[in-house]
Amino acid sequence: MMYLTRRERFNAAHRLFREDWDDKKNYEVFGKCSNPNWHGHNYVLFVTVKGEINPETGFVINIKTLSEIIKRRIIEKVDHKNLNLEVDFLKGKIVSTENIAQAFWNELETPVRKMGAQLHSVKIVETENNFVEYFGV
Repeated sequence: MMYLTRRERFNAAHRLFREDWDDKKNYEVFGKCSNPNWHGHNYVLFVTVKGEINPETGFVINIKTLSEIIKRRIIEKVDHKNLNLEVDFLKGKIVSTENIAQAFWNELETPVRKMGAQLHSVKIVETENNFVEYFGV
C-alpha cells in the first residue's frame, strides 16, 4: 500500500458558537474563539490518499488531478471566506477544526475514489500548536 499526501493552504474566518446560547455561555465554552466579530486562521490542509501503484503510470493517483479535486471541492469554497456564513457544506455546524476536517472528508471521499484511490486522512493545521487529523468513519 502506497500513501500520497498533497498540501494546500487557505485563509478563512470563523466563530465557534452555538446560536441557542448567549454570548456569555459561548465565551465560557469557546473562549475568545467565540468573538462575535469573528477571527481567522492561516490553515494548512494535508490530504493523504492510499492505493496500489498503477504499473502503467507509476502513480497511486496523479498528484495534479488530486490537487485539482482539492482546489475545486475545498479551496475555492473556503479560501478568504467566512466559514460560518459562506460555505455550503459547513452550514448548521459548529465550525470547529474537527467538524471542518470531517466535512472536508465528505467532500473529497467520492471524487478520490472515482480516481482509483482511497482517501486515508484529512489533516488540518489551524495554528502552529493545534491540528486535527481525520481518518473517516
